[in-house]
Amino acid sequence: MKPKLIVKLVVDFCMTGILLFLMLYERIGRVTHEWLGIAMFVLFLSHHILNRNWIRNLFRGAYTPFRILQTLLVFIVLVCMIGSMVSGVILSRHLFLFLPISGGRSFARTIHLLCAYWGYICLALHLGLHWSIMVGVAKKFAKKPSKIRTTVFRILAILIAGYGIYAVIKRKIASYMLLQNQFVFFDFEEPIIFFFGDYLAIMGLFVWIGHYSTLLLKRIRQKRRKENE
Repeated sequence: MKPKLIVKLVVDFCMTGILLFLMLYERIGRVTHEWLGIAMFVLFLSHHILNRNWIRNLFRGAYTPFRILQTLLVFIVLVCMIGSMVSGVILSRHLFLFLPISGGRSFARTIHLLCAYWGYICLALHLGLHWSIMVGVAKKFAKKPSKIRTTVFRILAILIAGYGIYAVIKRKIASYMLLQNQFVFFDFEEPIIFFFGDYLAIMGLFVWIGHYSTLLLKRIRQKRRKENE
């Protein structure tokens, strides 16, 4: 495995983990949340630097349905990340108090909520678009191909995605994304592992959707190619 690919995977893994903890917000404390937000932004910049060749080729070549979806998700995530960081600085009560910022907290809170939840879902979808890379890496570490192992992992993925649907409804994710509810509810009596598990399942659901959407788009493209031959 190439060193650059290893660095990319480490950065993406760290981003995924931090993203999950950021969603815990009040459960991990505001100071920790702010530090994790800074770390997330630094990793996000590192991710784009490592993938600068993709950015350079943004206006080159044909745009397939997969590339359109990929580019759209990247743009949404970029907007959400910038929105989260700017609104986070305005809302900061600890790390950025030295900045002469006054007013706009109510609007910043709304922007932060929108960017957090839209960013979370779109980042999970984006991860799903590239999940085949993770599958490829996993296959390199596996000694021999196994149909049983593949079947077990597919069933596990379906179960996680299925629970993810339940978790989306239970945690009222859509109400935050559509601003039907502008205040996130945290049950401090609930074991944090349950909250973490639900958000992990939600991420798993959208990774699953992104992954199989990619496979579907690629199959459609291959089918059209054969028809045109």
